Amino acid sequence: MNRYQQAGVDVTAGYEMVQRIKKNVAATKRTGVMGGFGSFGGLFDLGALNLKQPVLVSGTDGVGTKLLIAQTANQHQTIGIDCVAMCVNDVLAQGAEPLFFLDYIAVGQNRPAKMAQIVSGVAAGCQQAKMALIGGETAEMPDMYAKEEYDLAGFAVGAAEKEQLLTAESPQAGDVLIGLPASGLHSNGFSLVRQILFKDHHLQLDYKPVELGGRSLAEELLVPTKIYVAAVLPLVKAGLLNGISHITGGGLYENLPRMFADSLQAVLQADSWPKLPIFNYLKKLGDLSTADCFHTFNMGIGLVLAVEPTKVKQVQQQLQISGQPNFIVGKLQSRPANQAKIMIK
Repeated sequence: MNRYQQAGVDVTAGYEMVQRIKKNVAATKRTGVMGGFGSFGGLFDLGALNLKQPVLVSGTDGVGTKLLIAQTANQHQTIGIDCVAMCVNDVLAQGAEPLFFLDYIAVGQNRPAKMAQIVSGVAAGCQQAKMALIGGETAEMPDMYAKEEYDLAGFAVGAAEKEQLLTAESPQAGDVLIGLPASGLHSNGFSLVRQILFKDHHLQLDYKPVELGGRSLAEELLVPTKIYVAAVLPLVKAGLLNGISHITGGGLYENLPRMFADSLQAVLQADSWPKLPIFNYLKKLGDLSTADCFHTFNMGIGLVLAVEPTKVKQVQQQLQISGQPNFIVGKLQSRPANQAKIMIK
């Protein structure tokens, strides 16, 4: 054992991890990727996309305290999908096609089998988003993290024709708002979730509440975040959308207004889409107000599309063909004086 290993860092574990993940990384290769995995920097040929006025759109994010659920449950296969989704859905919301992804994992002790499970999830998310995993970093930091702890973050880059970018100026009064269902909690609000379930009520991850239909808390909480690229990007490229809002931290109240100008107001009908059981369960168990829920959770809507009325039928038909459920949840209107940018009825 060398002195670096004695200090708590085993570089040979890093070599083993790279060998374990090569196959998963290779499966994400797409047009534009240059070079091989393991170089000092990931390479991508933007010219291969044949864009006339390319604009790069980037996003970075982590998974938050949902990681603590994965670590406690010792389930690491899907948390990487969450990391990709949090970044790539943001890139998609600007009208960009996802191109490539880089991940960063910080660990107390590099356990190659566990790290390979995490990266396999990252690769799976990249495949769902049709983007390449072209690089990453695993940093072993004893004393910074406990041996079994890790943090995970990512960075996504997409590109769009300048004229196809979706900005806050694009949505107009009269646009119809179409909601795309969330797969679950996604990766937001977990500090409150953990407070309610594990600190206030001392529940265990293997507990199966009747309200969740027999699913354990671990199964419910670790459902990976939905990636919407396959269903929504074709709509963007066809010029059918005026705006996209990714409903992440802060829920509908914070994220929907980011999609449109201050002169507009979104009016949502709260009963126009089904609420997943987990939201009603948390509301009851945590004695949360309806406002608390809409300010914290996605409440069953992961993405909101702003669509001109004349294009709604075509958009819904295309979503149906792609197998993407959707609901008309509201509309945009001129914003009345002294009123908020969003009203949920």
